[in-house]
Amino acid sequence: MGASRREFIGLAGAAAVGSAIRVRGQVTTPRRVPVIDGLGEIHLDYGPDLLDAIRSTGMRGCVVTVGNPALQGATAFDDMLAEITAYDRHIAANTGRLSRATTAADIGASDALALVYYTQNATPLGDDLARVDALKQLGVRIIQLTYNTRNLLGDGCLERTDSGLSHFGVAVVERMNELRMLVDASHCGHATTDDAIRVSRHPVAITHSACASVFEHPRCKRDSTLRALADKGGVVGIFQINPYLGPKERNTLDDFLAHVDHAVRVAGIEAVGIGSDREHRTIPDTEDEKQKLIAELSRLRPVTASNFRWPFFISELNHPRRMQTIADALARRGRTSSEVDKILGGNFLRLFRDVW
Repeated sequence: MGASRREFIGLAGAAAVGSAIRVRGQVTTPRRVPVIDGLGEIHLDYGPDLLDAIRSTGMRGCVVTVGNPALQGATAFDDMLAEITAYDRHIAANTGRLSRATTAADIGASDALALVYYTQNATPLGDDLARVDALKQLGVRIIQLTYNTRNLLGDGCLERTDSGLSHFGVAVVERMNELRMLVDASHCGHATTDDAIRVSRHPVAITHSACASVFEHPRCKRDSTLRALADKGGVVGIFQINPYLGPKERNTLDDFLAHVDHAVRVAGIEAVGIGSDREHRTIPDTEDEKQKLIAELSRLRPVTASNFRWPFFISELNHPRRMQTIADALARRGRTSSEVDKILGGNFLRLFRDVW
């Protein structure tokens, strides 16, 4: 799809969300498009006050992970199903603040924060292609082909090898295309990512990653991949994980924005969004919180405490109004309001419309 058509689609949807919104009686700054986090963490213990603070930035969409991506076998599907049930209950308990998005029109349709269900690994499929249909029926709209290691579809970014999609991986992509589900390749190895973009008939997402040319890290993508993604109409969301953005002990907002700027230069303004990969609360900068994260990562092998660097968050973005902080920073760097709107949500909204 050409840039002119993408521009038209993005602006056509803006009118639906352009009016000012109220959160707990306060009128917030209106945006022409709903703010969307391409992969964020809205946890089940987030209460009304925190949800209101997040929504006050104009955030109306967030992709959330259902299921532990490190699990294999039958437990992977069962764990995913349990988390879907838990999120459904959380949404029902927070009517007006949370909703579930199964179509692009659900995002920005009200003042609620619409959650998009996403599995960060294809292991819930097992070796059964029909499970793709089952996941869609359960409300999942995005499947990441691999997590950090190898599965039946291909290699993850931390695998010893860097092979592309398997025959089963190609079949899964093709079935997802038929069902209009969004293919994601954020944690995939380079060859698997490039294969996914090439094989898919529809645009592909890299919901949470960054630029290898800015900082060489297994979780970051090469310029050639970002260009190929953009050429097919896809979007990359830039994450906010401190040790993956640069070599400093504590990288800054400017270091995060360096990846945004580079992605725009390489892939174009239509292909870049935000995929924080972080919680939307304020994370205490304490030893206790550090140990909690180490324990969490220990369940996601091969990421372990041996290659861990605290903190995972960017200090300037460690609060529930981070999306407004990013918008303000982009404007200070000379981005137009139209460009800011695209990066903060317009591009992901366009991608969801194109695929779903």
